[in-house]
Amino acid sequence: MNMATAAPSAPEGSRPAPGRPEKLRLGDVLVQQKLISQEQLQQTLELQRTTGKKMGRLLIETGIITEELLANGLARQLRIPFVNLKTFPFRTDVVKLLPESTARRFKALALEDKGDLLLVALADPLDLFAYDELTRILKRNIGIAAVPESQLAAAFDRLYRRTEEISGLARALEKDLGDAVDFGELTASVGIEGAPVVRLLQSLFEDAMQVGASDVHIEPQENSLQIRVRVDGVLQTQTQADKRIGGALAQRLKLMAGLDISEKRLPQDGRFSVRLKEHTIDVRLSTLPTTYGEAAVMRLLNQGAAMRRLDNIGMPEDMLRRFREVLKRNSGMVLVTGPTGSGKTTTLYAALAEINAAELKVITVEDPVEYRLPGITQVQVNDKIELTFARVLRSCLRQDPDVILVGEMRDSETAEIGLRAAITGHLVLSTLHTRDAMSTPFRLLDMGVPPFMVSTSLQAVIAQRLVRLNCTDCSAPHSPNAQEQAWLTDMIATGESVTARRGMGCSACNGTGYSGRQGVYELLEMDATLTQAASHSNPAAFMRTARERMKGHTMAHHALSLVRAGRTTLAEAMRIGFEVDTDGEQE
Repeated sequence: MNMATAAPSAPEGSRPAPGRPEKLRLGDVLVQQKLISQEQLQQTLELQRTTGKKMGRLLIETGIITEELLANGLARQLRIPFVNLKTFPFRTDVVKLLPESTARRFKALALEDKGDLLLVALADPLDLFAYDELTRILKRNIGIAAVPESQLAAAFDRLYRRTEEISGLARALEKDLGDAVDFGELTASVGIEGAPVVRLLQSLFEDAMQVGASDVHIEPQENSLQIRVRVDGVLQTQTQADKRIGGALAQRLKLMAGLDISEKRLPQDGRFSVRLKEHTIDVRLSTLPTTYGEAAVMRLLNQGAAMRRLDNIGMPEDMLRRFREVLKRNSGMVLVTGPTGSGKTTTLYAALAEINAAELKVITVEDPVEYRLPGITQVQVNDKIELTFARVLRSCLRQDPDVILVGEMRDSETAEIGLRAAITGHLVLSTLHTRDAMSTPFRLLDMGVPPFMVSTSLQAVIAQRLVRLNCTDCSAPHSPNAQEQAWLTDMIATGESVTARRGMGCSACNGTGYSGRQGVYELLEMDATLTQAASHSNPAAFMRTARERMKGHTMAHHALSLVRAGRTTLAEAMRIGFEVDTDGEQE
């Protein structure tokens, strides 16, 4: 069945058989279709003579016509299908009939194999040369479909993953290893350009960047090596390879990170940078000895990624206003809490960008430095030379700072120094691993910090999580199941109804129904009552007052607001609610 959407055209009986496109001039076609005027055509022709650019590109750049209208107009004139690539149900075996290099060269994409005819999307359906070359390369009769060019470029990155290349390089490395090759000797020679291990790692990094992965996991199993990437918080299997190549990969990565390649019995942590096309990627490497060999996990940090601003991290307006008021204070501690990978660092840097000014001295102490900010003094800790958080923080106080950012409150010493700095006239920003905002003061007390320091220094706590967002291309209304309805009933007012949506899965989201993530937040400001309860180490009184302050403004309620807006699913909102244990918060 042809899944393409045919554009309006002549009656079926008069439609010509698919074949070589007619030789037409684009400008004449668009004028005939009344998509542009004769005057606009003449203006564009004049511009074309001076720039040498293609007619279609100039019409789009000057805003005379959109890509969708252009493709639709050509489809009607040529009586060929118009295809929306965002929702088209691609089949990998059909797409791979056209090699990636050829597809990108001719801006073409194989869509559907009908047996006697192969339907191919072309950015320019009037390109006779591309049609003839594709016919020669594919050795098939081809039919043409019109598509917006920008959709085609996005589809290339989405569909031509490096899975086969990675698997092929892994197989090549298996052959190089054989049964008697010493991994140490292989490691000594992998610097030679073109060595399979080097090309395999390069392909892994390029594929991870292409799909927006945050982590790469290399995991030895009993009979194979599993390689997975984490996209939007969810692990996806990249490939399965021979377990023998695991040692070569682990040793090469350890060499790149400057770790001890002879030590395989202990966990090791390191970092290195790789250059991929126009991007520089900072990689944090963690190795772990397992039953079947060393496992490696790499966190990928793109130096070229634009830093988020407080306005666009997704924080609710009322909370954003209160947070900005807290940041205007000249002393005290502000903590951002949540598990690993919940976006805490992004929030802290957005806050720094908000308050960074020429009249303020700002120092950061991090492991590692994830973003480079102009006008800010940034220090990276190094445990190997005993340059710890606590040691750097003590030195920072002698540098006359106004604002200090501490990457993480890892131990009681660091926490106590940070709180003491907050007491003595510095604004201190940091992160902590806690379940929610209300439990944060008692986490500091558990670390051994004196109660008076917590109550006098802590100004505000932000707790956050990341929720996956519905794919905008396949989002559809969703009827809650019994469990979801029960949760909704607890969360919403009597008589209120919520219309939920859920992504159904399409080519744009790789069938997951989700595309992208956003933070959900809760903010607890310390007032006199809360401060008194914290100073007397009275958890019951503190939690009772904090619940009252945050009623209706927890992370679960923020996630519910995204459900109301159709931006995320009930399943994601419920996950947040259960993670933070909302018992008692839904009264």
